[in-house]
Amino acid sequence: MIESLTLPFQFPFMQNAFAICAIVALPTALLSCFLVLKGWALMGDAVSHAILPGVVLAYVLNLPLILGAFAAGMVTALATGFLAGNSRVKQDTVMGVVFSGMFALGIVLYTQIHTNVHLDHILFGNMLGVGAEDLWTAGLISLGVSAALLLKWKDLLLFAFDPAQARASGLPVGLLHYGLLTLISLTIVATLTATGLILAVGLLIAPGAIGFLLARSFGRMMLVASLANLCAMLAGTYLSFHLDSAPAPTIILILSAMFLLALARRIALTRRASAQG
Repeated sequence: MIESLTLPFQFPFMQNAFAICAIVALPTALLSCFLVLKGWALMGDAVSHAILPGVVLAYVLNLPLILGAFAAGMVTALATGFLAGNSRVKQDTVMGVVFSGMFALGIVLYTQIHTNVHLDHILFGNMLGVGAEDLWTAGLISLGVSAALLLKWKDLLLFAFDPAQARASGLPVGLLHYGLLTLISLTIVATLTATGLILAVGLLIAPGAIGFLLARSFGRMMLVASLANLCAMLAGTYLSFHLDSAPAPTIILILSAMFLLALARRIALTRRASAQG
């Protein structure tokens, strides 16, 4: 019985999978709090999809895939921000057009090349194929993103909650705006190997949504989101071994279940408060 429970920890590929879960859990959870508060969930989705053509072009040019992914993510984020700020079209519409176009471009480019990089690994991740280089890359990016968010969380909180007040307070709103977009791109690049492009958006939305439902202050929201994300990632990876399922989708399913439980708790508390009032 004990041997069966500890079996996943005895394989190097599972050890690497658990390691990258622990590495990317904090930055994705912290960033999701700001995205949920600002209403930028679709932005994370847009950037994650739009990275695909950058990955394909990097492969064609024999460049590191992470470099192409980051470049494509930044181009998409900056273009989306510029178009939304200089046109009558609303930001969610711009994001929908840009990310669908970039994703379609990536698919077309991928079909035109011959590569041993499987499309499923790009889209849905290959957590069980994580190597030492992937761990180092994700670790360095995660450390930088987490440090930036923790050091500037008060400025980013005011910017996310009330951009007009942030501008009136003398904060560099433009720098915070594009800085947050940069952090989104970097975080998606860090999770590229683990969850792929499509499922990465789950890590950028669900933890923050769970924290928002369970916590009453932003500090506690970040703490709850981080703990929930870490537990879900480790549990999902562990269960996927015994269920013979893919780790990334299993993680997202657990996060979705946690969100539903948090929502049910909030509804129950609201009804109780209404009844007592």
